Amino acid sequence: MSKYLLIMRCTDESKAAMMADIDEMMARTHQIIEEMVKAGVLLSTEGLDDPGQGVVVDFSGEAPVVTDGPYGETKELFGGFFLLDVASKQEAVEWAKRVPSAPGSKIEIRRVRGSDEVPQVNE
Repeated sequence: MSKYLLIMRCTDESKAAMMADIDEMMARTHQIIEEMVKAGVLLSTEGLDDPGQGVVVDFSGEAPVVTDGPYGETKELFGGFFLLDVASKQEAVEWAKRVPSAPGSKIEIRRVRGSDEVPQVNE
């Protein structure tokens, strides 16, 4: 089994479309969450707060610079995630295809590295 992160990405337009029928979207989302739980693949899922409530720490200069909100030129923002423990990338793709999303939204799928794949610091 491998862990895969399904990253929910949206634009202002796709978020507005989702919010227009939020009750239906939430009902469909709860349904897929229940299916993931029953299948034993869901490890975690969370939605993220409005990007305007966040901050950005920028390491481009000599010292980190903190600014309010998301990057000014961002066209897509992360809206939340599902963390799944599945047998393959293809299985993660199949689950992602079932997640309710508004037109224009995307789901990015990334495998989570195991601890044995991360370089270890030897003292």
